[in-house]
Amino acid sequence: MRTGWPRRLFAAAAGLGLALLASGAAEAQKVKLTMYYPVAVGGPLTKIVDDLVADFEAANPDIEVEAIYAGNYNDARIKALAALKAGEPAQLSVMFSIDLFELIEQDAIVPISDLVGEADRGWLESFYPALMANGTALGKVWSVPFQRSTIVMYYNKDAFREAGLDPERPPQNWEELVEMGRILTKRDGERVERWGLMIPSTGYPYWMFQALAIQNGLELMNREGNETYFDAPEAIEALEFWVALGREYGIMPEGTIEWGTLRQNFLEQKTAIMWHSTGNLTAVRNNARFDFGVAMLPANKRRGSPTGGGNFYIFKQTSPEEKQAALRLIRFLTSPEKAAEWSIRTGYIATRPDAWETPAMREYVKGFPYQLVARDQLAFAVAELATFQAGRVRKALDDAIQAALTGAKSPEQALRDAQRTAERLLRRYR
Repeated sequence: MRTGWPRRLFAAAAGLGLALLASGAAEAQKVKLTMYYPVAVGGPLTKIVDDLVADFEAANPDIEVEAIYAGNYNDARIKALAALKAGEPAQLSVMFSIDLFELIEQDAIVPISDLVGEADRGWLESFYPALMANGTALGKVWSVPFQRSTIVMYYNKDAFREAGLDPERPPQNWEELVEMGRILTKRDGERVERWGLMIPSTGYPYWMFQALAIQNGLELMNREGNETYFDAPEAIEALEFWVALGREYGIMPEGTIEWGTLRQNFLEQKTAIMWHSTGNLTAVRNNARFDFGVAMLPANKRRGSPTGGGNFYIFKQTSPEEKQAALRLIRFLTSPEKAAEWSIRTGYIATRPDAWETPAMREYVKGFPYQLVARDQLAFAVAELATFQAGRVRKALDDAIQAALTGAKSPEQALRDAQRTAERLLRRYR
């Protein structure tokens, strides 16, 4: 009896050792992915992304994902490229859809269409065309949409009722925007208690300006990313209108309006209408203590909004196994069910039509039909401003917009200066 006991111990220990070795081998065989992720808009995005990644890892035990949260879109791009240059690259990232030309020029990314087999080409065709526009260039698909948005108009229905306006009929065009904005602006002597309208002009001023230009019948760039039309008459008229909303019509504060605090201003009823990203939709729904509505942006010559937000990219300096693992993660997160879950929990657009047909989304929009506004506005949407030398071109336009809004330059002079800068930067790409 006593001589058999050590044998059993030995066998048990050997079995445990083999199990540990097998476990260690399995762990060693795991493909490990690092993903940079921006959190540019409010809401508990990190928790939501963590949940989605955990779901993926449970379904794909051979892949481990570390999500690194990197501030706004510019931060995500800068950190991802810095890691690449330092020899510690991430495998994938959500970055601005409009970073495409810069990333191609730096040879930093691989076309996703090159990684997809012929049998799976349908996946790349499953997204809304308007959302794919910023991810396609040179005959290839370089990135696919995920954290995507358009600009929508949020409005305070209680303020509309108080002002004697129909709460179910927000402004449909620029003329009505000014007329209703005047009625909604609430003053106590010289002090403004509530503005009729706020459009943010920090953070992403070019994005809001692009919406106004589209509504005035102009797209600000060509599809090849090497021409801009900042000083076109329609662009100058659009910026003159934006300036006039504060300086002439008095329905909006003069000067600049902060992107980061505008949602709070709306929730605190300091403005009756705001233009902002659909990425704020769930946060507004959860925090508004008044009846609110969501509508498409008003038209002038036409309706329109640029698309916005982030796409998934896969970095070139990545092993074949890592590329395929990254592709599996992206496909999982953009599946109809996960796209619907993401949209419901954040307010961003579910990026493919079949996501809106899932039981979860069908049930959700029954109780919250405003989720459909951004989707329906895609019919009038165009690609977001994207060019080579994108950061410098956008900065020239941002500076021009802010110079006009603060009165440092006339809209015409500001946009002519921006166009000259863009011409100089883009000439060599033609």
